Amino acid sequence: MSHSVRAAPPVPASPEQPVRPRSSIGNRLLVRPEVGALVAALVIFVFFLAAAPAFRSAESFFTVLYQASTIGIVAVGVGLLMIGGEFDLSAGVITTSAGLVSSMFCWWFGVNLWIGALLSLIFCLFVGFVNGWLVMRTGIPSFLITLGTFFVLQGANLGVTKLVTGSVTSPDISGIDGYDSLGAIFSSSFKAGPVTVWITVIWWVLFVAVATWILTRARVGNWVYAVGGAPDSARAVGVPVVRTKIGLFMAVSFLGWFVGMHTLFRFNTLQAGNGVGNEFLYIIAAVVGGTLLTGGFGNAAGVAIGAFIFGMTNLGIVYAGWDPNWFKAFLGVMLLLAVLVNLYIKKMATARRTA
Repeated sequence: MSHSVRAAPPVPASPEQPVRPRSSIGNRLLVRPEVGALVAALVIFVFFLAAAPAFRSAESFFTVLYQASTIGIVAVGVGLLMIGGEFDLSAGVITTSAGLVSSMFCWWFGVNLWIGALLSLIFCLFVGFVNGWLVMRTGIPSFLITLGTFFVLQGANLGVTKLVTGSVTSPDISGIDGYDSLGAIFSSSFKAGPVTVWITVIWWVLFVAVATWILTRARVGNWVYAVGGAPDSARAVGVPVVRTKIGLFMAVSFLGWFVGMHTLFRFNTLQAGNGVGNEFLYIIAAVVGGTLLTGGFGNAAGVAIGAFIFGMTNLGIVYAGWDPNWFKAFLGVMLLLAVLVNLYIKKMATARRTA
């Protein structure tokens, strides 16, 4: 008896899957927004270590951190706003407005400084809301809207202060109730071994950490990148573009209020003309840190490194005994180089995504 053997059906050959080339660690690092700023910070740090002996002490390093924190706190908000595709040229002068509103209100009415601080916060948030609302409502570029706000606040700071006090200096607040408790929050310091650590450095690190978490872990962070990179597409997929951008403007105003409170309680009094020009330092810190002027690209860590470069250079020139007037020239060169590097990194990142 014969047995027939049935052959097994042939297994169809599976189509070859395209192999995606793995990018090296170096390529992945190069497309990070903050890498260029980190390299620049290391080069500048080593340079001042060699050129300025006074720069080598731990006390000098923490002085640099303090200097960087006073710029870096507001720069975090400005960086987020720039990632969202907008600018705020009133970010510098609003820090002075915040301190003046609080100090003069409490001095004139004789009330606790906590009330003045709360009133100042409401005022700053309102200014941020108006900036964002006008930009979204009118379609006028934020550069022009906030430039108008800049002049309004600058004029009001000088005019109202002179009207109330007879000069352009706010009254001394050190004798008003609430000074010690608010000073502990905004302008205190403590010893860590041989160095003095200002509380603003701690707040700066905290704000950077929160901003990093928002951009990388929260849904709002996706919205920020979306409204900055392609607002029309973001609106089409349901991203609340108006609310997101208004919220970013209000975040800048909040951080401006915070620095204004620090300046007020650090020095007890304010010059009404202070803060003018700081808005450019915030923008430079963000751009040097890898934030594109066109929006949609950047992160909070890069902005922090940009602020650190500012503080390091500002004090490093002094420690080296050079003419401080060269600092502004250095800022200009650094800004131009940062723009070129950021564009190159953006092209690399785009090419990597398409590949």
